[in-house]
Amino acid sequence: MFIAGEFTRSERERTTVASPAGGEPVDTVPEATAEDVDAAVQAAASAFEPWWNTRASRRGELLHRGARRVLAHRDELARLLTAEHGKTLREAGLEIHRFVITLEHYAGLARDLRGSHLPDLDHNTYGLVVRRPMGVVAAIVAWNFPTLLLANKIAPAIVAGNTVVAKPAPTTPLTTLRIAELLHEGGLPARVLNVICGDAEAGEALVRHPLVRKVAFTGTTATGERVAAAAAAGAKRVALELSGSDPFIVCDDADLDGAASAASVGRFFNAGQSCLAVKRVYCTAAALDTFLERLLARVRKLKVGPPTMGGTVLGPLHTEALRDRLEAQLADGIDSGGEVLIGGGRPADSELESGWYFEPTVISEPGSESRLATEEVLGPVLPVWSVADLDEAIERANKSPFGLGSSIWTRDLAAATHAAGRLEAGYTWINSPQRLYDELPFGGLGASGYGKEHGREAMDEYTESKSVVVRHRTPRSAA
Repeated sequence: MFIAGEFTRSERERTTVASPAGGEPVDTVPEATAEDVDAAVQAAASAFEPWWNTRASRRGELLHRGARRVLAHRDELARLLTAEHGKTLREAGLEIHRFVITLEHYAGLARDLRGSHLPDLDHNTYGLVVRRPMGVVAAIVAWNFPTLLLANKIAPAIVAGNTVVAKPAPTTPLTTLRIAELLHEGGLPARVLNVICGDAEAGEALVRHPLVRKVAFTGTTATGERVAAAAAAGAKRVALELSGSDPFIVCDDADLDGAASAASVGRFFNAGQSCLAVKRVYCTAAALDTFLERLLARVRKLKVGPPTMGGTVLGPLHTEALRDRLEAQLADGIDSGGEVLIGGGRPADSELESGWYFEPTVISEPGSESRLATEEVLGPVLPVWSVADLDEAIERANKSPFGLGSSIWTRDLAAATHAAGRLEAGYTWINSPQRLYDELPFGGLGASGYGKEHGREAMDEYTESKSVVVRHRTPRSAA
């Protein structure tokens, strides 16, 4: 664990972090006790006042310096992330780079923190709306993008003047710990960012701690609901980025090459292990054959292999349990009438038997109530359905309880505008690959959670507004 600017050396029970590619141990980390959680929160709380009293531009400068330090160690961090997560070296390098970009984006916004002025509220009276940091923030991060999700939380929180206790997933703590050390070496003061390791017990202790004022969580909907319930004690502010089942709609007049490319990347990046991945394709009947032909041509080129090997596009799934769940979901899709068009099982390569590998898979027309249609699918399986028109596609897309992302491919601007307005999701891409931008707010609807990350809106998530009324006398010269 990383508390108050240094690693704790503990003889407590330790958890082994294992490689998804072969099962071999990568390292071990201590399981945080309630006392460890308290030590981390107390450290963050003691740093809050001096950090808040550091001018905002200086906070941004120190975060920027820390980001540059992380970037200088990009290759080292990518190797560590690949070892503990299983994603390819290329994808790990991209994630570290994206971490740095997000930190630098919010470091730049430090000079633009502002409130508002309301003149003439009353005779000789004006008002101010000032924004102030909240205090200690708990940042609880999922395993699928350990550093990217961390950046989304700590960057606006720290720039706004808060201090942070981060808890990575039990299976991916190593890169987060090293990043915390590098940010500290880059100039971030001790105790501003602390990291604890552990499972749900440590997470609950962190969420329930009375000195924590804000909880930012990314994970499954079921766990997010428990986090929100635990955070109700003390009326903590909560932001939840939860599960997703993003629909991808292809119309008759779409750019089918572009749509096929976006669907392939959007589904199979990170071996399909993303809350924001393309998870359900609805294609109009007139475009279906051509779209599938172009999609399958791309999927055939996706190489499954060791994540450190050049040319590998899909590494292993993160855990055996994830692969077991994926296989059960696919089997249910087949039993409900679906036809596997490509993939459908574990690779035949004997060298991959010790890892949690699965082939990129496309399945046509599984049942509309199958698990592939109704659950979040974290893995490289893409179901495709034929629809009569855009209205049917929107109706079927909105049947899901999840509302994270969505995509629409059409050359008809009126149709695209219509779809964007009706799709029940926090983010909609029109004729565009799924890419998040720091400039735009991101967050889900329904079972996908609430609260915003990215954009200036994220700064509001980590500050509280306060109204100030000022009454003054009329100047004598004006009397």
